[in-house]
Amino acid sequence: MAYLHDDRLKELELRANDIRQTLIDMLEDAGSGHTAGPLGMADIFTAFYFHILNHDPKNPAWDERDRLILSNGHITPIRYATMAHAGYFPIEECKTLRKFGTRLQGHPERERLPGLETTSGPLGSGLSQAAGIAYAARMDGKKFRTYCLMSDGEHDAGNLWEGAMFTGKNKLSNLTGVVDRNNIQIDGTTENIMPLEPLRAKWEAFNWHVLEVDGHNIEAFVDAVEEAKAIQEKPTVVIAHTIPGKGIKEIENDFNWHGKPPTKEEEQKFLKELRTLGGKIQSEHE
Repeated sequence: MAYLHDDRLKELELRANDIRQTLIDMLEDAGSGHTAGPLGMADIFTAFYFHILNHDPKNPAWDERDRLILSNGHITPIRYATMAHAGYFPIEECKTLRKFGTRLQGHPERERLPGLETTSGPLGSGLSQAAGIAYAARMDGKKFRTYCLMSDGEHDAGNLWEGAMFTGKNKLSNLTGVVDRNNIQIDGTTENIMPLEPLRAKWEAFNWHVLEVDGHNIEAFVDAVEEAKAIQEKPTVVIAHTIPGKGIKEIENDFNWHGKPPTKEEEQKFLKELRTLGGKIQSEHE
C-alpha cells in the first residue's frame, strides 16, 4: 500500500465527494434504493478501491486480487458508483441501477457484474462467506487478503456471530472485518430496536482484535487496515463510526432515509451541497 501523503489524501476525499454525487444521481434516476447507508460508506469504499485493495479493474478475476465481501448488500449502490469511478465499467452505466435487465441490481449479483465476489442480500451471511474464502486461501497458501463489510443492524442475525466464532477459533488473520457503525436500521436506531453495546467487548469475546475509528477519516481508516495486517494471531475487525447520509446535512442521522431515494428536486439540492463541500475540501488542503 502506497504512503498516504497529503496530496493523496486530498485526492481521495475529493474522489469520495464525486462518488457521492454519482450515487445521488443514480438513486434519483432509479426512483428507488438506499441513500443513508451508502452516503455514510463513501469514504470507506473510496479508501478500499483507490488505496487499499490489491486489484485490477481490467482483470476482475485476477487470482491474486484481494477479496472485498459486502455482507449488507442493500448499500451496493455506493459499491457500484465506486467501482465505476475505479474503471470497472463506464460511469454512465450507473444510471441503469435497478432497471430491467441491468447488471446493477438492487442487491449485488455475482454472476451479473465482474468484480463482485458474492451475491448478497440476506443479512448476516457475508462474514461466513468471507471466512470460507479466507480459510481456503490459507489452505492454498494464497497471499491475498479478504475484507468483509457489515452493517451494525445485521448484527441482529445469528449467522453473523457463527461466522465470528468460526473466524476467531481458526485465527484467520488474513481476514479483516469492517462494521459500519452508523447506529440506524430500517425501523429506527439500533440501540432501541436491538441494543448492540458493548459491541467492542462482544467482538473481543469471540477472539478478535478490535479497532475503532472515525469512518469518515480516510487516513485513520487506512492506518487501521494497516495495523490489521500486522496482527498475526487473530482476525481484526474495524468498527467504523459513520454518519448515515454523510454530506447532506438535512438527512444525516435520519433513519427514514435508510431506504428512501431523493426526488428530482432533492437531487438538485443535494448535488449543490456536495459541490460546495468539494470546494471546502480543496481549500482545506491548500
